[in-house]
Amino acid sequence: MAQHDQQPNEQQAEAGPGWDRRDFVRMGGLGTAALALGATGALAGAAPAGAAEDEPLRFNGDGTFKIVQFNDTQDDERIDRRTIELMEKVLDAERPDLVVHNGDNITGGCANATEMQQAMNNIVQPMEQRQIPWVITYGNHDEDSTPDTGMDEEDMLAFYRSYGHNLNQPSPRGVTGSGNMNLLIRGARGQRPVFSLFLLDSGRYAPSTIAGQDFAGYPTWDWLRMNQVHWYTETSELVEKRAGRKVPALMFIHIPLWEYRFMWFASVDSRTAADHERAVARHGIVGERNEDECPGPFNSGMFSAILDRGDVRGVFCGHDHVNTYVGDYYGVLLGYSGNTGFGTYGLGGAERNRLRGARVFNLTQQGEDVDVETHLVFAGDLGIDLTANDQSVDPLPLPGSRRK
Repeated sequence: MAQHDQQPNEQQAEAGPGWDRRDFVRMGGLGTAALALGATGALAGAAPAGAAEDEPLRFNGDGTFKIVQFNDTQDDERIDRRTIELMEKVLDAERPDLVVHNGDNITGGCANATEMQQAMNNIVQPMEQRQIPWVITYGNHDEDSTPDTGMDEEDMLAFYRSYGHNLNQPSPRGVTGSGNMNLLIRGARGQRPVFSLFLLDSGRYAPSTIAGQDFAGYPTWDWLRMNQVHWYTETSELVEKRAGRKVPALMFIHIPLWEYRFMWFASVDSRTAADHERAVARHGIVGERNEDECPGPFNSGMFSAILDRGDVRGVFCGHDHVNTYVGDYYGVLLGYSGNTGFGTYGLGGAERNRLRGARVFNLTQQGEDVDVETHLVFAGDLGIDLTANDQSVDPLPLPGSRRK
């Protein structure tokens, strides 16, 4: 068991019916009811300040777009210096077009709202200093300091959105969680979207009871709710309708789906070495699995919805820090990003920090399609000290306008 508790002129014609600029930067604000009514501009909130409004995401002139995924930076205001070093070195080497901070961005230990802001500021400064667009999702640990500080995920989202290069949107009305959004990426020219990102809040922990029954013996993490599955399906349908074709996508969630475990063993019930050998041959699995997958107690049905829609090419998570594997599960990549934060649990003993790293996605336009290549970059390959110790430092200075 994982140790997570250790604590569309020419351009209009190309874009297809109904697209305008605001659809691209504000899709995350569409509520479920608005989608069902076929609305074209219903919003849950204002667009973020900064680059998102003036510079929507686009593929580069050579038909490429690069995403870096950081996961489980998971520290308080005194962050391990190597977490920042790793982020900076990955960004400088890869020069991504977008960064996804995929949950457990911070953790407990913050005594007040200022310390929570410092913890968040630590992990966004590498992108802000390099003027790289970025987004966040939430994990189970982001609200660990909330009981002591009164600052919840909605407050955190407002803080993240105050930065010039953040692209987050308020969550659609009636959809469980914070920061659920769809982010569209245009082609190098024109207004047509060629790729899409679904970012979902996979929650924190299961409730103590449902219908008077507790969860003893079951996983006690959270799960995607059916309204989130419906939101994905409806948003996917709207994107296809407006684009005039199905738009390929990636999905980012913090807590894995049950299908991750099924894929590793090519089985639901049997979990032997022979089962895994069969899974490798069938699903092309690469990478390590050093702990059990930790999904919630219920299967959300999201994977079934993804198969039905046929647009999501891969689902990528974090949560289980020492798992790095990825495989092709019936046409959908299921993968882990590993763990970016040096202040969290890792492997045992001297190998504790060996798997610290980030996942890179290279998207390449191939006619009407997009090829997705992904791989991990590890701290050790970037010359970062992997000593199994604590190297926490004072927080990076808060920008003056954000001090409270």
